[in-house]
Formats: sequence, C-alpha cells, structure tokens
Amino acid sequence: MEELTLQDLLAQIQHADDKVRAQTWSAAGPIGAAAVAPLAKIVAEGELEISRAAKRAIWSIVRHVGRPDKQAEMKQPVVDALVGLLGDDQKAAVRREALWMISELGDGAAEVTPVAALLANAELREDARCCLERLPGEKVTAALQAGLKAAADDYKPAIAHSLRVRGVDVPDVPCMKLVPTKTTTVKPVGP
Repeated sequence: MEELTLQDLLAQIQHADDKVRAQTWSAAGPIGAAAVAPLAKIVAEGELEISRAAKRAIWSIVRHVGRPDKQAEMKQPVVDALVGLLGDDQKAAVRREALWMISELGDGAAEVTPVAALLANAELREDARCCLERLPGEKVTAALQAGLKAAADDYKPAIAHSLRVRGVDVPDVPCMKLVPTKTTTVKPVGP
C-alpha cells in the first residue's frame, strides 16, 4: 500500500470493506499526530467496526513513533495530541485509550498534570493511576503522592501500591496484598 495522506486515512478507515480498513489502520503510523484527534472522533462516533479500526489506527501511530529508533521530537506531538483527548468533552472510552497510549510514550513531563487530574475521576482513576505508574520521573512520584493525600479512603491502597512500585515507603496505608481474603486457621509461628 502506498503512503497514506491524512484525508485518505480518514476516508478509508470508514470504508465498508473490512480489508480496506485493515490495510488502512496498519499503514497509519507515519501520518503521526495530525491524525490522532480526527481518528478519536471516529472512535467516539463511528459504527462498532469502523470505531475499532480508527482505534487501531491510533495505536499504529503510537507504536510507530514509539519505536526505539525514533527521535523524541516525533513522539512529543503525538503525546500532546493524546493529552488533548483527556478532556471532559471526550467519551470515557476514548479517554481511557488515550491514557494507555500515553503510558506507552510519555516521558513524565507535560502529560503528568492532566493525567494526575483524572485520579479524582471515579470512572477513569484506575486507568490514570496505572498510566502514572508506568511513566518515569520524580514529577510522577510527586503527583502520585499528592493523589494519595486527596484520594478517598477506598482508593488509597491502590495509589499506595503505585508508590510502592516506584520504591516509595507508604507506612500509613496498609498493603492490600497482605490482607487475607479468606478466613484461615493458620496461626503465626513463634512463642
């Protein structure tokens, strides 16, 4: 398949033939950041299979710019476009995918604040936490620590887990892995 233009991509991703859609999304990578927002609109509004093809096209872009041989200047515009999908004007499914895509490309800089803001969103907080856990840098650790202070009691163990994964001691919140889930008759060893 010859290299796609943005207009070709948007037209062919909505084609009735699933083979055309498959060829299109698999070739979307080189188009880059310019395609992210229009494809997200198709993800949100398109018929199921067309929506799925558009989502795959965005993932193709993410994987293309995230390859080890690519320069950071190719990655950052895509990250910025994905951050643009985190707003309240987007459906939760689009925002959730954007979070996971950001977790693949982010460098722990500009994306941290908008992702951390979603720790307060009951529907997206788990995806936001997992995204932050995967990002590098002290700014992310600070965002998780601030999120822990602001979190509801039922969610503090999850954020504490992410901090522990990053090597931060969180003595005030019990580790849920150490809380038995079933009744046991096993007694502690010792006197």
